[in-house]
Amino acid sequence: MDIFQAIILGIIEGITEFLPISSTGHLIVASDWMGLPQSAENTAFEVIIQLSAILAVVANYKDKLSIKHVDLWVKVLIAFLPLAIIGFIFSDQIKALFSVQIVAVMFIVGGIIFLIVEFFQRNATPQTLDVEQINYKQAAIIGIAQVFALIPGTSRAGSTIIGALLVGLSRKASAEFSFLLALPVMGATSGYEMLKHYDEFSDANWLALGVGFVVSFIVAFFTMKLLLRFLEKFTFVGFGIYRIIFGAILLYLLYNGTIDPAMHP
Repeated sequence: MDIFQAIILGIIEGITEFLPISSTGHLIVASDWMGLPQSAENTAFEVIIQLSAILAVVANYKDKLSIKHVDLWVKVLIAFLPLAIIGFIFSDQIKALFSVQIVAVMFIVGGIIFLIVEFFQRNATPQTLDVEQINYKQAAIIGIAQVFALIPGTSRAGSTIIGALLVGLSRKASAEFSFLLALPVMGATSGYEMLKHYDEFSDANWLALGVGFVVSFIVAFFTMKLLLRFLEKFTFVGFGIYRIIFGAILLYLLYNGTIDPAMHP
């Protein structure tokens, strides 16, 4: 992997990790376009750029990392548990689910769900306007919704935001809770992957890792801020439409033979 490829993948990870559009499909297309194989070096790189995205959450919400916000973090933990338990028990079955076709189909399904939810929410008044106001029942339901993110292409951010909207959170609060929930989810995932692939870092291109880390952090940091500003005036309809279009393109590339069905980001 060269510096240009590291920058491109860092940008893609930073943008897509916290938007409800799934980073998986975008990394598949970008990796295939740049001819990157699923090598040990590239696996290590993916772990690193995901870790930098986690740190971007910490940087944006460092004011909430204090004892006075312990109640909020208990709710985040409650929302994390369903995914952690189901993901641990069915890890092998979940890995077997992966295919470019499933990713593409779930892009489209997720997009349609966003359009449906936004249609029925268009005149609704949110019950919870601030992330600090989330109750334990809402947190638990959001956690259950997040389990659907185990299906490749669904999007962790997308599933949590849908769940949050359905239990009465405002769009801004839904996005912010999704950001905070990324800390335990991505922290556990990245930690596991680092332990699993730690020996592969010895062969990694450290310059590319460093560049990808910095780029992903910066892009993710500002993507979160821009999303919250966007949601002050707009809905998630645009993301739903984008998901449907991207999923359709992915299916076209797959059946046109442009993308290897076994390709993994």
